[in-house]
Amino acid sequence: MSSMAYTPAPTGTGLKATVQKFGSFLASMVMPNIGAFIAWGLITALFIPTGWTPNKSLGELVSPMITYLLPILIGYTGGRLVHGQRGAVIGAIATTGVVVGSSVPMFLGAMIAGPASAWVLKQFDKLTADRLRAGFEMLVDNFSLGIIGGAFAVLGKWAIGPAVNHVTNWAGSGVNWVLNHHLLPFVSILIEPAKVLFLNNAINHGVLDPLAVAQSAAHHKSILFMLESNPGPGLGILCAYLLFGPRTLRPTVPGAIVIQFLGGIHEIYFPYILMKPRLILAAIAGGFAGISVFSVTGAGLVASPSPGSIFAYLTETPRGSYFGVLAGVVVAAAVSFVVGSVLLGFGRGEQPEDEQAEAAEEAGGASGVSDAVPAQSSPEGATA
Repeated sequence: MSSMAYTPAPTGTGLKATVQKFGSFLASMVMPNIGAFIAWGLITALFIPTGWTPNKSLGELVSPMITYLLPILIGYTGGRLVHGQRGAVIGAIATTGVVVGSSVPMFLGAMIAGPASAWVLKQFDKLTADRLRAGFEMLVDNFSLGIIGGAFAVLGKWAIGPAVNHVTNWAGSGVNWVLNHHLLPFVSILIEPAKVLFLNNAINHGVLDPLAVAQSAAHHKSILFMLESNPGPGLGILCAYLLFGPRTLRPTVPGAIVIQFLGGIHEIYFPYILMKPRLILAAIAGGFAGISVFSVTGAGLVASPSPGSIFAYLTETPRGSYFGVLAGVVVAAAVSFVVGSVLLGFGRGEQPEDEQAEAAEEAGGASGVSDAVPAQSSPEGATA
């Protein structure tokens, strides 16, 4: 399934559209491989020494999967996005060099080396497309892929891997500083508005996941997996809409709740916030509260919960962290619901307006009806 299946395609040429397209491209390298991440997460949760069923032999799968399999899959997918199957092969070759040249999981390196090597090969193929004699096509294609791929593997080993390693260590130090100073909840001020602009996949898979995977490999869990993916804030906002939102929209909310909370497709609630932009404050408050609970309880997940449904959260929760994980989701939902309800005025002002519009439409815009509707609906509006 394409990463854009549940995300509107970016349009236009402005900064917002450019950022969305870049974020979509990053997510497109990760989303097709989420099953592999889940497999690694399950193996980690089950078989590591602190897992549910510790097994030394099966636990040996954890390190090779995160060090080699997952980055190479990302590089392979990124190359394929740029130049089809030939791009996929050279992307995997280039990523291997990056992996060998680093001491941390090379997801960022794979996102660079895979597409870059495929792009260079694509330019070479364009250059030679109409200049090869008949019978030499396969020879040139194979040797060009091998030579360019080998060059990128060496470049990855000597340059890309070490450079990304330094960047990752720097970013990890920044995250540790935020954690040590108990400032992590404040990232909601940046994350929640960016999510509503459909940058959630770019933030989660392009920025947070690489840092979280490295942290999880060292400590067997990471709170960073939950900064963007918490389904609590979205659930609270949708519940506020269900009880106090415009009457014409309420029938759509139960289905959105199922898709968002159980299915993990957060994009479903973004339009509800865009219709009432002030509700972004409810999302920020819910995210802040949820992260605060995660931090206080020491909660974390072993792998990325993608899609971000409650089922994925429970699946990726290590033994001993269920209380903190569930408490963070519940508190985030409760806070965003309360703040969202206040911002919606507990339904006051929404119902008379809706009923007036409906009555006016039925009466064909007759002026007498619009005057009568508020008086008839005022008891119900007061009850709400």
